[in-house]
Amino acid sequence: MSSIRYLLLVNRQGQTRLSKYYHENTARARAHTEAEIIRKCMSRPANVCSFFPYEGHKVVYRRYASLFFVVGVGKDENELSILEFIHCLVEVLDTYFENVCELDIMFNMEKVHYILEEMICNGYVVDSNKKNILFPLMLMEELDR
Repeated sequence: MSSIRYLLLVNRQGQTRLSKYYHENTARARAHTEAEIIRKCMSRPANVCSFFPYEGHKVVYRRYASLFFVVGVGKDENELSILEFIHCLVEVLDTYFENVCELDIMFNMEKVHYILEEMICNGYVVDSNKKNILFPLMLMEELDR
């Protein structure tokens, strides 16, 4: 069964703003993989599909405003379901941050990681319901007040 290997959020300049890995890898291998994948995603024209094979797995990506959402998945994974997952993630972030932008992600990294933890467990998507994902985060905010 396939699963998510990694998730990257990258800006238009190629800077990684968030990376989350679900398979073990060395820091050197991660840096090399990120650099190569980011270069490929950014150099692809807009009129080609949003996925391509890479070293035994698939890379599925989508650009929203100034950010690329890049997901590495097993070679048997359905690309359209991953594109739908990316869209769901963006909707959840948009709901929580009220029109999410790169700065929201940079300055609220722990909340973005918490949202990802609510959506993905051990590389598998476990929830895509916005209310269920955001409910624990809203409770924590109420306790902080």
